[in-house]
Amino acid sequence: MADTAPTLASAYVGASGFSYPSWRPGYYPLEARPADFLRYYATRLNSVELNTTGYRLPSEEQFERWAAETPPGFRFAVKMPARGLRELPTFEERVRRLGDRLGPVRIVVQQLRDDGWLTYVLGSIDPAIRYVFDFRHPSWEGVDAPRVDDLEGPAPFRYLRLREPPYTEGELLEWARRIRSLLAEGRDTYCYFKHEDEPTAPRYAERLRALLE
Repeated sequence: MADTAPTLASAYVGASGFSYPSWRPGYYPLEARPADFLRYYATRLNSVELNTTGYRLPSEEQFERWAAETPPGFRFAVKMPARGLRELPTFEERVRRLGDRLGPVRIVVQQLRDDGWLTYVLGSIDPAIRYVFDFRHPSWEGVDAPRVDDLEGPAPFRYLRLREPPYTEGELLEWARRIRSLLAEGRDTYCYFKHEDEPTAPRYAERLRALLE
């Protein structure tokens, strides 16, 4: 398919996290309180990857507060905690509190390939929620499931984690080209830059969004 201008509504670009005091004053105003970080972040970027949810499942009220602090069109990518599959109804009920701000849910898989386990998971999760698997063991290579950093699979969306800063202007231009191609295929694309102590991740995200425009 020929490359076309992207639809920014389907390109969600951001950082892996937002609640970093070390991003003051380089990204957040020096006087900004931690409680203000998300509101400020959401004025400049349209998505964020939540890693904190992978360690402890927040309350329903917390998810509702996050949703209320962001504008329409913003998306949260949620990391499932290790016990999430054992408590799947509770997990899904809570993330639904994000409403239309809910983006993909990332499941980190450390174990060896087990197709029976994968079939069970795919049969248990809510098909209305976009799940993506972050397979950490090479035995999962080529598996037929939505996967992080998979540019070729059949999933209707793509989830990219850019983990190797620094990024040159040329490298960001190349990522913009790839994302344009995905958008031209009609695939929503979620892209997140690795957190560093300096606010490089949101700056890269802003630059990539500008290149997509």
